Amino acid sequence: MPVAFSRTTRSLDDNRGRVALILVLLLGSLLGGWFLWMIKARVTIYGLARSARVETDLAIHPIQSLYSGRISGNYLVLGQEVKRGDVLLELDANVQELELTEQEKEGASIEGQISALQREILADRRARTDDQSAAEIGIEETKARVQEAEAGASLAAADADRISKLQAAGLVPKADLVRALAEDQKQRAAANSLKLSIDRLQREQRTRASERQSHIEELTREVARLSGLKLKDSVTIDRLRSEVGLRSILAPVDGKIGEIANLRLGTIVHEGEQLGAVIPAGTLKVVAQFDPAAALGRVHEGQRAKVRLDGFPWAQFGTVNATVASVANEVRDGTVRVDLTLLAGTRVPLQHGLPGKVEVEIEKISPAALLLRVAGQSLTSASPQP
Repeated sequence: MPVAFSRTTRSLDDNRGRVALILVLLLGSLLGGWFLWMIKARVTIYGLARSARVETDLAIHPIQSLYSGRISGNYLVLGQEVKRGDVLLELDANVQELELTEQEKEGASIEGQISALQREILADRRARTDDQSAAEIGIEETKARVQEAEAGASLAAADADRISKLQAAGLVPKADLVRALAEDQKQRAAANSLKLSIDRLQREQRTRASERQSHIEELTREVARLSGLKLKDSVTIDRLRSEVGLRSILAPVDGKIGEIANLRLGTIVHEGEQLGAVIPAGTLKVVAQFDPAAALGRVHEGQRAKVRLDGFPWAQFGTVNATVASVANEVRDGTVRVDLTLLAGTRVPLQHGLPGKVEVEIEKISPAALLLRVAGQSLTSASPQP
């Protein structure tokens, strides 16, 4: 009996030893495998953006008013497709239109005055030419009559000389001599009178020409003055037309109305106030804002990223794949901007303005390195500050 009991005891001890050995070997294998995994495996480290949203790669154009005024027409419809130059809003322009009408009437009156003066100048120039031609003809006629009178005077002088000699010889009575001398004086006086007429005609012609020229110059100065008023009036008309035109707020580009303010007819808007926005059709991208520590030096062009859009559960719609397109080099408003290019293959209906979250694949490291990094960060944060 004692012998059988001792054999049973040894058998149990042997079994326990084998089980312990198996447990030790199993634990060693697990530890070895875990250690190997800690060294060889790779864990992906992601950088999480503070905020992100889908945007078009073309600039969004605000709808703004260049003037203050009251809305008289509103054609803004959210989501409506518009073409560049389409009228979106109209501001009341009654005052400018009335002033424009008045200026246009004044401009037409000035134009009529200028036309009348120009016709008068043309008539005076023609009259001056006609007067000069008539005066030249009169002078030439008078010169011809002077030549005729001088010829008569020469004949009368010769006749008087002949009769004087005959009277001295007693051949003719003295009365004939007196008549001959009187005729001679008459012919000379007529010739001298005609010569004086030539001088008078020339002076009168110069006087009339001077008066005509003075009147023409006076009219020309008046035309110049009115032309200056017309130019000033034209500038005013152009300005008023521009103001009337600018009170019609037009679509700046082709696109879709993506935002509108609460505007009603009669609402007063102010200069520079944003009344809406036109989103041009373009390629969609993701704009994310990262903390500087998470982006600078860690996020680079070409890195892969995942986008989870708010409102579209990733368990149902999945995530949107993207790659980093560009990273800003400066911090603005406490964040760093990162632009990402969306990749094809998503069920989410993408459109401008969708908010979401972005995870950028920064690096792949071993679990051991990650553990050491976390431990180092913990020690650094726990160490007292000097």
